[in-house]
Amino acid sequence: MTLAYVALGSNLGDSQRQVLAAMDALDALPATRVLRRSPLYLTPPWGVIEQPPFINAVVALDTALLPEALLDALLQIESDAGRVRAERNGPRTLDLDLLHMDGVTRHDEQLTLPHPRMAERAFVLLPLSAIAPTLEIPGQGTVHALLGNLDTSGCERLP
Repeated sequence: MTLAYVALGSNLGDSQRQVLAAMDALDALPATRVLRRSPLYLTPPWGVIEQPPFINAVVALDTALLPEALLDALLQIESDAGRVRAERNGPRTLDLDLLHMDGVTRHDEQLTLPHPRMAERAFVLLPLSAIAPTLEIPGQGTVHALLGNLDTSGCERLP
């Protein structure tokens, strides 16, 4: 079993319901269970600014799935939620990103681990810090330290 972290986001439809349902879908994957769920955060859009705010969260998984199989499962969960990849950084019903898998470093056409832009994104590091502040991102530092370099204004933890 391997510890993995997955970021979840949504800003179309009932975003909170979409994110919570995706957490349940992750917990239902074969040879996988959700160990920790971050709080939900309301965050401003990133990239394409003219769109609704996002609901974001992160989960920690214990999984026996290989990185490629886990990525395929994430893409299937997105598809089942009605995800259409029309515009990079545009609005979406559901976005699942594999952020990190313990002991796995990859860089190929299909997958890069750790996620190459996670250290730039408060909407990822804020919920990740809530469940794994001391997680060391190879070559970058701890989640807590990386979060300290980012502007988190506009990000709101939901009750």
